[in-house]
Amino acid sequence: MRVLYKVTLLLSWMFGLSLLFVLPAQAQFVVSPVALLPQLKDVVLLDVRTEQSYSTGHIEGALSLPVEWTYANQSLDGAIVQPAQAQATLRQLGITADTKVVVYDSGKMMDAARAFWTLEVYGIKQVQVLDMGYAGWTALGYSESLDIPLRSPSDYVARIDQRRIATKLTTLAATQNPNQIIIDARGKSDYEGKTSSAKRFGHILAARNIPAAFNVIALENQGDQFLSLDALARVYADVPKDKRVVLYCAIGRISSSNYLALRALGYDVANYDASWQQWGNDFNLPIQNPSNSILGN
Repeated sequence: MRVLYKVTLLLSWMFGLSLLFVLPAQAQFVVSPVALLPQLKDVVLLDVRTEQSYSTGHIEGALSLPVEWTYANQSLDGAIVQPAQAQATLRQLGITADTKVVVYDSGKMMDAARAFWTLEVYGIKQVQVLDMGYAGWTALGYSESLDIPLRSPSDYVARIDQRRIATKLTTLAATQNPNQIIIDARGKSDYEGKTSSAKRFGHILAARNIPAAFNVIALENQGDQFLSLDALARVYADVPKDKRVVLYCAIGRISSSNYLALRALGYDVANYDASWQQWGNDFNLPIQNPSNSILGN
């Protein structure tokens, strides 16, 4: 039965691979294991799982870059890693702005999406996410490794692409700008103000709710598979392409999944890194609280 599953999965990915030749370039931000296999020597693989997970087995040639690296201080909010640290780390990994990079996580796609977004913010031009992550790779029986590759340091210089990142101030401006749309990637309960990770409840003024869970299909024991472009287009059908999109969640993590989806669809999109953990704790910023929670008022 497992062999039959692998054959079926392989055929579906092969069919998906054939579409790469007719889809526009923005469709190629997510790569299947089948498509990645022959390219392993041509890309830098980044494993964003924990160092412990990496040490017990990883895709051959992959370098360890735990997703915590993408945060300045994850215990505080989702603010992105500072330029000096980003530069030092990417130099150590031998990455330049032109390096072809593929990132993967355990298979939930959220941490890999956060790394994808971070690398785009710091000007890495060719970044892809491995569909279904490490779980999808091992489900096909592809080889694993314990070897830790060595790379020569690069001369990368950190430059922030302001188009890809939103801040408290730019998001505040977006609440009053008819040419911008704010999307809350948290679940419905958080959006409606029934639950919250911050002192206040509800959502950013004028934000609409498209949960990050809508971007993937959960496959039992095989990780999550990113939706096809057609399916993603249906999820975001009510989001005009002539508007700039600002995304947020609790700490800019799961909203990175929406960022990946909208990039694949060709939108002008930015991710608000500090997200609700910053906005929801600042009583000077406007919110809407459908639940009328006392703490949210």
